[in-house]
Amino acid sequence: MKIALCQINPIIGNLDYNKDKIIKGYGNGINEKVDLVIFPELALVGYPPLDLVEKSEFRKAVNKKINELAKITGDVGLLFGAITEDDDRIGTNIHNSAVLCYKGKVQFIQPKSLIPNYDVFDEMRYFEPAKEVFVHKFKGEKLGISVCEDIWNDADYWYKRRYYVDPVETLKKKGATVFINISASPYSYGKRKERLEMLTILCKQDKLPLAYVCCVGVQTDLVFDGGSMCLDKKGKLVQLGKTYEEDFFLFDTEKDKEIKVHVEKSFEEEVLASLIYGVKEYFEKMKFKKAVVGLSGGLDSAMVTYIAVEALGKENVHVVLMPSKYSSRGSLTDSEKLIKNLGISSDNVSIQPVVDETISQLTPKFKQKLGKLTGENIQARIRGVYLMAFSNNDNYLVLTTGNKSELAVGYCTLYGDMSGSLAVIADVYKSDLYKIANFINREKEIIPKEIILKPPSAELSPNQKDQDDLPQYELLDRILKMYLEENKEYDEINSIIKNEKVVKKVLRMVDINEFKRRQAAPALRVSKKAFGYGRRYPIVQGWRT
Repeated sequence: MKIALCQINPIIGNLDYNKDKIIKGYGNGINEKVDLVIFPELALVGYPPLDLVEKSEFRKAVNKKINELAKITGDVGLLFGAITEDDDRIGTNIHNSAVLCYKGKVQFIQPKSLIPNYDVFDEMRYFEPAKEVFVHKFKGEKLGISVCEDIWNDADYWYKRRYYVDPVETLKKKGATVFINISASPYSYGKRKERLEMLTILCKQDKLPLAYVCCVGVQTDLVFDGGSMCLDKKGKLVQLGKTYEEDFFLFDTEKDKEIKVHVEKSFEEEVLASLIYGVKEYFEKMKFKKAVVGLSGGLDSAMVTYIAVEALGKENVHVVLMPSKYSSRGSLTDSEKLIKNLGISSDNVSIQPVVDETISQLTPKFKQKLGKLTGENIQARIRGVYLMAFSNNDNYLVLTTGNKSELAVGYCTLYGDMSGSLAVIADVYKSDLYKIANFINREKEIIPKEIILKPPSAELSPNQKDQDDLPQYELLDRILKMYLEENKEYDEINSIIKNEKVVKKVLRMVDINEFKRRQAAPALRVSKKAFGYGRRYPIVQGWRT
């Protein structure tokens, strides 16, 4: 069988836009004389549609578009993802389905069987699982069609499985001769390699070829990397889609030969590509062109500025230097060097007069002396006011510059450095940012070495250093990775770190600062456990307070 894979970038809820992409891909498939053209999970509606699914008007519009797509089909099959409905009056009646059309009609619908309800997935809220799975006879083959999660429960790959049933195993038992999986699988570093390893074992064990089509694009904080894959019945990779861009390619289940490629690049290259793509996509889909960044002379703001330039072009990035009396001369000269290296526009506006006046006006109202933290936060919040003024006046989007280490322990100021539309590096630990900065500078110095080498500081008080309040970032990040991503608890972490005081302090800081993270801008997800929708903890709670 000859299959065309259409790795598209849908926009959530824009049914006409998504339908047009499907029609164009289907036409390309016809021109290539294929048997079947396939598109990703929920390609018609975008993934994840969230509460749009609960709107009856939206569901009716989706059904109308499904029928319109069916009518354009001839002998070439068209398979795409959409929402479908039952009318049995039990449960939500809504399914996340694969829809197969040909000869002018919807010929087959296979709802998703395994409905994920972990990390960033909340499909249980919206979708009913399939009551049964079926193969579909088409052009001499028996198609075993599954939707995303349905293929992520193979007993031969997973030591511990999430579900009791295995839809793909059932398809095999029912006589499937070709596996097809339509997917919307969010990316995190290591995910593409994991997909290949899992699919290789599945195809090798079941001795069947597989076409796995994944969407590409960024939906707010979720990055979909593409990288669609085709494997032969020996589990060999024979086709690989592009990453971070749309693609169209062909798969012949009988003739294609193994290709030798690395499906995933280094940590630094992958994460940097994801973040650049995330910013580019966010701005395009929100219909904004220009970004403004508060440039402090530190690594975080330098990295966000570089990423923005790569994503949007230097002509669309503006930075604002906002020194106070505590800003070092080096912070200004280092920032100026970065500005020159990147060729971007800038403004230098001192916050000190406004800080002084604010403190002067507020101090008489306080019953006690102005606290050190209060004074520091006033400075950070005035910087936020400045940035939002540039945003409002010149139609910029503000990019926040906090990293994951700071956000984890609350080393950030609400309505200050947390102000903005998108948290670009909020899923990247500080220690990893140094690695990425050195990767950027591998051929020539772009991020000034002075910025990379200087001790981190918020410069909100005399001679302030981050490590006055926090453990060294290498140690802090080791603890955070174990706690946030490996789900280890105090005893297990302390048995490794062997510093009871530090471990207790860090874990407590993480737990008590949930209220800040709840108010943070969406963070581009590049790890397996990012702050935001994928990690939901109560603000008011009594655990380790």
